Amino acid sequence: MHDLIREAIPTDRKMKFNRRHFLGASMAAGAAFAAPASFAAPEFRRVTPTVPAAPKPVDQPEFLQQALAALDRHSSHIAFRDRIGIADFSQHSREMRFHLANVEAGRIERSFLVSHGRGSDPVNSGFVQHFSNQPGSNASSQGSYLTGDAYYGKHGQSRRLHGLDEVNDKAFARAIVIHGADYVDHQMALAQGRIGRSLGCFAFERHIIAEVLDRLGEGRLLFAAA
Repeated sequence: MHDLIREAIPTDRKMKFNRRHFLGASMAAGAAFAAPASFAAPEFRRVTPTVPAAPKPVDQPEFLQQALAALDRHSSHIAFRDRIGIADFSQHSREMRFHLANVEAGRIERSFLVSHGRGSDPVNSGFVQHFSNQPGSNASSQGSYLTGDAYYGKHGQSRRLHGLDEVNDKAFARAIVIHGADYVDHQMALAQGRIGRSLGCFAFERHIIAEVLDRLGEGRLLFAAA
């Protein structure tokens, strides 16, 4: 069983893109991705306990087009366009589903485990069931975020987020941030088949949170969808 789960958690890798397609996708997608309401309803894949699903490739044109279109759509708010963070919440929580994409180089730099909110997965299945922007929902929100200032809070090193879309514009008021957490851990994913849930924040493993905060510094885009 552990071998099967281990196969579902890819090791750190650099994933090469077709640079021309990656950088050109934002122009092609600008008209198609005009507002948050254009997000398609999530379709969730289910897996049996003995056959983990293979990770969905992160270089799917549709998903990249959405992220790059968001980068262009919010260009007046985003100071730095060299790197973006992409949370692919269509993936199970045991997957390395948060990706740091280097737009200039046309490749994924790093991929990490990341939590979703317990309000988005009330039965603790490891899959996001729905999103919410409401205070007290403890759910994840989809959409585009502007990374804010770094600070040291109750979870240690953290970074504030500002929601740029109607579907996540309460993120700052809800204290949705990037932080490290003990419940995000490779060993937990191996032992339980999933990681823990946050209250809607993007929580990472503690030993890599400094790297995430540094690479995804203030004034950049974080894009989340399923």
